[in-house]
Amino acid sequence: MRDTLKNLFMNGKGQTTLQLILPLIILLLILVGIAFIVPNLSPVKTMALAAGMAIFVISFVSTEFGLFILIFSMLLSPEFVVGTTGGASLGRGVTLRLDDFLLVIIGFSWLAKMSIHKELGLFLRTPLNKPIAFYIIICLVSTLFGAIFGRVNLVTGFFFVLKYFEYMIVYFIVANHLESNKQVQNYLWAMLITCAIVSLIGIAQIPEGHRVSAPFEGEVGEPNTFGGYLVFMLSIVVGLFLTTPSFRNQLIYGALAVLFATPLFYTQSRSSYLAAIPAMLTFLLLSEKKQWVLAAILLLGVTLPFIAPQAAKERVMYTFTQGQRQKNVVEVGGVKLDTSLSARIVSWRQASRDYINHPFLGYGVTGYRFLDAQYARVALETGFLGIFFFFILLYTIFRQTYDSFKVAEDPVQRGLAMGFLAGFAGLLFHSIGSNTFIIVRIMEPFWFITAMVIMTPHLKKVNS
Repeated sequence: MRDTLKNLFMNGKGQTTLQLILPLIILLLILVGIAFIVPNLSPVKTMALAAGMAIFVISFVSTEFGLFILIFSMLLSPEFVVGTTGGASLGRGVTLRLDDFLLVIIGFSWLAKMSIHKELGLFLRTPLNKPIAFYIIICLVSTLFGAIFGRVNLVTGFFFVLKYFEYMIVYFIVANHLESNKQVQNYLWAMLITCAIVSLIGIAQIPEGHRVSAPFEGEVGEPNTFGGYLVFMLSIVVGLFLTTPSFRNQLIYGALAVLFATPLFYTQSRSSYLAAIPAMLTFLLLSEKKQWVLAAILLLGVTLPFIAPQAAKERVMYTFTQGQRQKNVVEVGGVKLDTSLSARIVSWRQASRDYINHPFLGYGVTGYRFLDAQYARVALETGFLGIFFFFILLYTIFRQTYDSFKVAEDPVQRGLAMGFLAGFAGLLFHSIGSNTFIIVRIMEPFWFITAMVIMTPHLKKVNS
C-alpha cells in the first residue's frame, strides 16, 4: 500500500505529482478568472491581455525567446505616466513601461518553470546574491520605519523598492538561464542591434534642434538617461573592438562606436560627458594595446574641440558662462557656476545637513525630497547601513567582473568584461549627477550584461 501511494505521487524523476499538477491548477484558475474579466474589457485591453498570455506561454516554453523580447523592449518600449502615488522624492509622476509588464510576465513564467523543474533551482548561487539581498532588506526596513513615523507613503515606498528589485530580477533570470558562450554572443548582438536602432532614432532627432533622448519617453525626454546608456554601450563595443583579432569585426565594432557616439554628443548631458572620461582611462589601464589607446585618447583630446558639435561645446561652456549673469549662484575658485548645477550643489549641501537627523536607516525610500544624485539619495533614504551595503554591492560587481576579465581567454568574453568594467566606471561617475542605478533604461541592460560577464568563467568550465 505504501509503495502504491509512493508510485501515485512520485514520477520517474522523483518529482511529486502534486508538484506537476499544482501549476496546472493555478493556470486553470487564471483562465477562469480571465473568462470573467474579458467580457468587461475593451477590444484593445483584450488584445493586450491575449498578447500577455501568449508571451507568458512562449517564455515558459522558451526562456531564451522571452529574454530576446526583453532585450529589444529595454529601449524600444513606450512608457505610461500613471500619476503620482505620493512621496517626497518622486520628482514627477510614476511611470510604467511596456518592459515593466514584460519583465513581470517573463518573471512569472520563469518562476512557474522553476516550480516544475526544481533541479534548476529558484536562484542560482552567485557572488552577488548576498549583497543584493542585504541591500534590498535594508531598503525594505528603512522604508517600513519611514512609513511608521509618517515620512513615507507605504504604498509608494514599497512600490519603488519593488522597482529596484525588478532590475535585479533581470540578473537572476539571465544567470539561471545561461548555459553556453553562444548564448552570450547572441544576447550581446541583440543588445548592440537595439543600441544601433535607438542611436539612429536619436540621430534623426538632431535636425529638430533640441537635446536628443531615447525614443518613447513621452512628452518630456530624458537626455541624461540616454547619455548614460550610450556611454555604457559605447564602452562595451570599444572593449570588443580592442580584443577581437578579426579585421572585419574591428570594422563592425568601429562603425558601431561612431554610431553610438554621435547621439551621445547631442544629448548635451554633462554627466555623460564626465562619465566618458573614466571609461576611456579604464581602457588605458586594462587594454594590452596601451600605446594605441593612449595615442587615441591624446588624438581625441586634441581634435575634440574642433570635431565636437557646436551644441555640445556650448553645453559645456554654459556651466561656466551662464552663472556670470546670475545672482545667488554657487562660486567655485572664483568661477560662478550655472543655475542648474548651483541648485544641485545647494540641494546636496542641504541633504548633508538633513542626513544627521536619520543617520542609520535614513528617511526611507521616497521619504526624502527628490535628489538627482545617486549616492546622496541612497544615503538620505537608507542611511549609513544602506549606503554601506550599496557600496558593498558595487565593489562585489567590480571584483567579480575584474576576476572574469583576468581569466577570460576568448576574445568576446575578454572584450565584454573589459568593456563592462569601463562602462561601470563611467556609470559610477555618471551617478554623481544622476540617479543612475535606479534608472530602468540603464539598469536593465546593466544587470543583463552583469549576469553574462559574471557567468562566463563558469560557462567556460561547463563547455570544456
